[in-house]
Amino acid sequence: MPPTTKVDLYAAIRRNVRAGMSNRAEQRKYGVGLRTVKAAMESVWPEPRKQLPPRKTRLDVFSR
Repeated sequence: MPPTTKVDLYAAIRRNVRAGMSNRAEQRKYGVGLRTVKAAMESVWPEPRKQLPPRKTRLDVFSR
């Protein structure tokens, strides 16, 4: 069963690497990139998502 959250994914990656699985095998197994595997090995908690600026609407021109 694949991990459902990013925290679970990080835990699974760390567990498998400690068991001897290579980074490349982790990438294939979970469908993630090298950055994700490295981030999972460096920190228990994933970085929070970046907040995007509010989107402008077409009506912003008229709201003066």
